[in-house]
Amino acid sequence: MAKEKLDRITIKQAFQAKAGTKVRLGGWVHDSRALGKIRFLVLRDITGRMQIVGVKSETPEHIFEMMGKINRESVVYIEGTVKDSKQAPGGKELGIDGIELVSSAEETIPIDVSDFSKTELPKRLDFRFLDTRRKEPASIFKIRSSIYKNVVDFFYDNGFTIINTPKITTIGLESGAESFVVNYFNQKAVLAQSPQFYKQMFVNGGFERVFEIGQVYRAEKSHTTRHLTEFTGVDFEMGFIKDENDVMDMIENMLKYILTKVKEERKDELAEMKIEIKIPKKIPRVPMAELKKILAKQGKKLREEDDLDAEAEKMLGEYALKEYGEEFIFVTNYPAKVRPFYHMRPENDNKGTRSFDLLWRGVEIATGAQREHRLDILQKQAKEKGVKIPEIYEQIFKFGVIPHGGVGFGLDRMTQRLLNLENVREALLLTRDTERVTP
Repeated sequence: MAKEKLDRITIKQAFQAKAGTKVRLGGWVHDSRALGKIRFLVLRDITGRMQIVGVKSETPEHIFEMMGKINRESVVYIEGTVKDSKQAPGGKELGIDGIELVSSAEETIPIDVSDFSKTELPKRLDFRFLDTRRKEPASIFKIRSSIYKNVVDFFYDNGFTIINTPKITTIGLESGAESFVVNYFNQKAVLAQSPQFYKQMFVNGGFERVFEIGQVYRAEKSHTTRHLTEFTGVDFEMGFIKDENDVMDMIENMLKYILTKVKEERKDELAEMKIEIKIPKKIPRVPMAELKKILAKQGKKLREEDDLDAEAEKMLGEYALKEYGEEFIFVTNYPAKVRPFYHMRPENDNKGTRSFDLLWRGVEIATGAQREHRLDILQKQAKEKGVKIPEIYEQIFKFGVIPHGGVGFGLDRMTQRLLNLENVREALLLTRDTERVTP
């Protein structure tokens, strides 16, 4: 009668087992080495790594020989006995009783998958499925996963309806030059630059508060470490607001919630990446005009109607940390010249807007505003900017519109800023930029 196989458990579970326990593990061969008449394999799965030991005088000969022939990154099942060991990483190892080769890896691996990989980022992105077997990328995406989960939990618990909106559309409320045009049967369509139109549609469709995580497409020819042509947007819109401060209050509460949860849930990964999360106490809100005066004193002069550039954002990040002890800062009251026609303008200030950007350590991660809900004013502002409002967009404002506002985040950039990554491409699995459409 054939011996019944044990059920496979994770390496984390094996470390929790008592010495003498028989277990069956499955994973990738991370490393192998020989020391005289002792052979070692390091097995890796999603939960960690464990040292596997074979002793020539104790291990069946065919198993001992096989340990010396398996290529790194091959997939195996291993059965053995958990042992306490002061020399082994984590204080335990597995004495091998049996091994089953599931899938053999080629001898030459196209990228370095060690913890000290020197492979450049473009090559790692070519073989991302191998790159994510490394500790650092694995930690990045476990942390990103926690960010995603807790964003959803926060908005669900705060009365937002989760929606999913089309990514193929004929509505473009941002710059038409930044749209990807696609052939859609017998007509032209574009890939959505934002769910803005649809958020406003369904806030006013009776939901009052809506939220979406989805893909966003921008045909920007930007060759920087912070721009992508496809990114993951975190967007919300909320109704019956007093002004843009209600939106900023919601963002501030969201960040406190997410960062607190990630700090609790991903202690090991944050420690692995040497990241200490700083929970904001009170994010400062400072008008752009005031900040431009501060920048001018530091030698950075911007005109009244100018937007902030990357250098100015960096300087304001340093200012926020020095002046307020905070990594975040809301830059408020942006000039109307650099904002879309649908941003509301304050009374008696036609040059400004009830809008803001959120900077995190000197990089913009979100743009938001109170929206203009009065159709006559919306039409006037669009005319000033030379924008023709799509008829389908105007319809929203003809049948009872609530005061509302919202914001759009980049999930990839949020992850980048949290983890101090040099390039936003490290923060998403598969990159789409001006050069890359594969894999």
